[in-house]
Amino acid sequence: MATKYHNLSDYNPDEMPDKTVVTQQHYAIAVADWNPDITFALLQGAIDTLTINGVEKENITVKHVPGTFELTFAAQQLLEQHYNAIIVIGCVIQGDTPHFTYICQGVTEGISALNARSGNNCPVIFSVLTTNTLEQAQERAGGKLGNKGAEGAVTAIKMANL
Repeated sequence: MATKYHNLSDYNPDEMPDKTVVTQQHYAIAVADWNPDITFALLQGAIDTLTINGVEKENITVKHVPGTFELTFAAQQLLEQHYNAIIVIGCVIQGDTPHFTYICQGVTEGISALNARSGNNCPVIFSVLTTNTLEQAQERAGGKLGNKGAEGAVTAIKMANL
């Protein structure tokens, strides 16, 4: 029996916040330049989804960082400005050393801490792929499993409008 894949990025546009509200909002995206074939596809998915749902292109700020570990610092800096939500985009692919584990754990804990920080009224959305293979990353960066950048944008809009 063949495996049926479901595009995990599917969402109901009718369940999204009112575009007249979203049009006035500002979003930031911090994207890691490491694994750019993946992260830039995620970035495009996020930008496309934000704009389809009403965010004006001039209200989207994109900041590039060298790697996934640096996303926490970038998000912290972006929190000092006025955004309705921040999306962090990265991709870490398992290798032969424990580096994968340390990077994944560090960025996950860092972003979690930013979200839990008292007085932080801006959600930081985690759109970081942590995969075993390049193929798994490709499947989640516009492949048969959708685009996690697009999913991050949907989450950002919903969280900004709780």
